[in-house]
Amino acid sequence: MTLHLDGATVLAAGRPLFAPLTLAVPPGTVTTLMGPSGSGKSSLLAWVCGTLDPALRGAGRVCLDDADVTALPVERRRIGILFQDDLLFPHLSVGANLGFGLPPGSGRRARIDDALTQAELPGMAARDPATLSGGQRARVALMRALLSRPRALLLDEPFGRLDAALRDRFRQFVFGHAVAAGLPVLLVTHDPDDAAAAGGPVILLQPA
Repeated sequence: MTLHLDGATVLAAGRPLFAPLTLAVPPGTVTTLMGPSGSGKSSLLAWVCGTLDPALRGAGRVCLDDADVTALPVERRRIGILFQDDLLFPHLSVGANLGFGLPPGSGRRARIDDALTQAELPGMAARDPATLSGGQRARVALMRALLSRPRALLLDEPFGRLDAALRDRFRQFVFGHAVAAGLPVLLVTHDPDDAAAAGGPVILLQPA
């Protein structure tokens, strides 16, 4: 599955935040978007996954292979996203967070247990997310996104709140799992080290 953006931009009060962007992100590749604060990077990701603030408007097309998903609601696009904050549900256990959105069935628990093993958190399904470290919570957030079987993955500064040592380890964890799953990945960051670790093309958003 390849993620295509065709003439993509975001408009505020009718004015584009950045010059129209056209790119293709092949499966198993991490493409990095960089640019100054306020240039519209996070707004672009929100538009791609279908959660753009109603005060803004997107223009252009979002396609997955040959399927145009621009007009689809967020739940039908199947595009996952990770943020700086893990956004785990505080009222649910770790296992229930991982299983959120999974259909009921005999394989559900096995998929949750496998995700915990991959996150190096075996046996922690019953734990309260508040008892986990920041790095553990981040790994749970990634595995939750992957369990939904997205067709593409967006990363909006997901490493920004981690200390240097944990940041490097979590970068490798995220990129390794996303590439192994064959996902096209679009990363937004201010950190050149993130871009270097991603190993793919780096695109600088240009002012409109």
